[in-house]
Amino acid sequence: MAMACPVAIGEAQRRDFASIAALVEGARTIVLCAHTRPDGDAVGSVLAMAEVVRARWGEGREVTCLLADDGPVPSTYRFLPGSDTFVAASAYRGDPDLFIALDLPTPSRLNHARAVMERSRAVAVIDHHPADEPFGTPHLTRTEAAATGVLVTEFALFAGVELTPAMANDLFCAVQTDTGRFQYQNADPEAFKVASLLVDAGADPSWVSLNVYQSFRLPYLHLESIVMGRIVTLDCGRIAYSYATRADLAHTGAEDDECDGLIDSVRSIRGAEAALFLKESPTPGVVRGNLRAKGDVDVSAVARAMGGGGHRAAAGFSADGTIDDVFAQVFPLLREVVSGCPPCGGAR
Repeated sequence: MAMACPVAIGEAQRRDFASIAALVEGARTIVLCAHTRPDGDAVGSVLAMAEVVRARWGEGREVTCLLADDGPVPSTYRFLPGSDTFVAASAYRGDPDLFIALDLPTPSRLNHARAVMERSRAVAVIDHHPADEPFGTPHLTRTEAAATGVLVTEFALFAGVELTPAMANDLFCAVQTDTGRFQYQNADPEAFKVASLLVDAGADPSWVSLNVYQSFRLPYLHLESIVMGRIVTLDCGRIAYSYATRADLAHTGAEDDECDGLIDSVRSIRGAEAALFLKESPTPGVVRGNLRAKGDVDVSAVARAMGGGGHRAAAGFSADGTIDDVFAQVFPLLREVVSGCPPCGGAR
């Protein structure tokens, strides 16, 4: 089944790919789902993996893309091919033969989809996050991969599937967003090689960029101006911080799912080696935190300490309390990891 692959695939990953392919081969009902509050990597990887399964094993199989939450696909990613085919996990009544989890390290981040996973006959995982509580067999986790979209691309090549323009655009969005437009530390040679393959297969980088990064609603930009006006630097300029309240969103008319990119505005401060953005969630008394890093700072350790997770350079969490309460918990943790790393060299 495997074909000559222009991207190097390690032996362990190849074995996991073969195990996943065997599970798909033996399944008739297959569901795919990523983490709650899906980002570009989550949405793009699920959509592309579903198309890979349909292309290689589709005959006689029912393939369903699930959303862990009851809400729609975040508005930023509704331009992606197939984004209107997602089904809310809470509305899915089947007992699938195979549940494929993508872009999440722990079942706790499946929200309503966890119940579907638990009644599935088999569970497989494709992910690139550190996994404190691995689940599924196989549980393919390669933390050095820039995005789960990288692994899905490599699985498609392994399976001998010819990438279509729709798959390529889904996967390009996955890789582009999880590398921060190829600006984060994880933008390694493998990420660029996969991106090149995807462009060759029909991905349109300018179209993806236009929709993700250049199509903001005016209310969002008004909110961004408020957040940028609040940015402060702490710990001799090594930490940048800002926040947004529910009143800010109500005043500007910005939507909750538009706010994920605000952390990058905070991260952009010269000299800052870590960035923190806090936002009151729609659930009263709950605050969501986004963390970003430059250099060798590992913000995932802070996120895990707060009950969340992510990567060294990009992570997040949710916590109970007010913004001030949560800041008081996070700042000492963030200060500790920043102080333990040498300066990244940015001028102050």
